[in-house]
This record gives sequence, C-alpha cells and structure tokens, in this order.
Amino acid sequence: MKTLSIAALVGASTLLMAQPAETLPVKAEGVKYIKMLGGALKTQLKAHMKKDPSGLEALAFCSGSADAITKEVNAKLPKYATVRRTALKVRNDNVNTPDETDKTVMQSYEKAIKEGTLTPKDIKVVKVGDTTRVYKPLVTQKVCLKCHGSNLSEKISEALKSAYPHDMATGFKEGDLRGVIVAEIKKH
Repeated sequence: MKTLSIAALVGASTLLMAQPAETLPVKAEGVKYIKMLGGALKTQLKAHMKKDPSGLEALAFCSGSADAITKEVNAKLPKYATVRRTALKVRNDNVNTPDETDKTVMQSYEKAIKEGTLTPKDIKVVKVGDTTRVYKPLVTQKVCLKCHGSNLSEKISEALKSAYPHDMATGFKEGDLRGVIVAEIKKH
C-alpha cells in the first residue's frame, strides 16, 4: 500500500511540473520567472567576479548588460507576465525604482531580517488590482560588498560615479536586504 501511495505522489508531482505555465499556481509560476532572471544574472556576475576579483568587470557587466538581460528574459515570458528587480536603495533609478507596494514588501523583509526570521526562500505574494506580484528577497552576501558595501576601492567608487550618478546602493553589510526580484502576473 505504501509503494502505491508513493508512486501516486511521485506521478502527481511529475504531472504538476509538466503542466504549462498557465495552469501552475501563480506563486509557483512567479518563482519560475524569478529564477529565470536571477539565474541569468547570477551566472554572469559569478563569471565576471571570478575573472576579475576586484569587482570592476562585474560592475561593467551590470551597467552594460543587466537591463538587457532583464529585457531578454521578459521577452521569453507569456504576454501577461513580467519580472524585474528593485530595491529601497537603487543603483539605476531609470529602471529599478520601487513603487509603494514594493517598498512595503521590502520593509517587511527588513523587519524580518532584524527579527532574525527571514529565510532566502521567504516568498511573498501580493495582489495589486488584477495583477499578482511574487517577491523574492535578495540578501547581501560578502561578495556583493565590493560594489555595494561601505569600504569601496577607489576604482569601484570612480566607476560607480561614472555609470550611476544618482547611485544610492552602497553602505550595505552582509545579511542586509539588497532588494527583491518581482514577478508580476496579470489575471488571464
């Protein structure tokens, strides 16, 4: 009897994974899109940091390619969905400025960090009109501090001033909320 139950559960989970995005629960669909964007950006950042540990190459990648990669990922999504990054302290105010809902969610993540209750898998789902937003926190890691910390190298500081004249995304410590990735799925 146990074997039959386990087989049935495995079969059901395989069926769920094989379903098209339109039939997935909205949270799972949003997480799928978040992973697409986060994975694409993280892979590139790691490669650039490995090639140049100073962070300059990673910074050049971010300023030159991160928005293009975001657009490429969005082009692969269904017409009713988008994915983006934002933060309370943005680096690129032309594309990553948060709205009030974003700010409220990020403030709740910051509160959870202070209380010690946040986990990196803490996904929040928020309805805004006919759109459901799925949020995943981005927590500052040690490697992030080369470009987002308080003690930046002179070269990084100069490059930031040049690429992002209105940059507010410095002064972070390891474990701080850096921002979020947000998937937005319209009712369809």
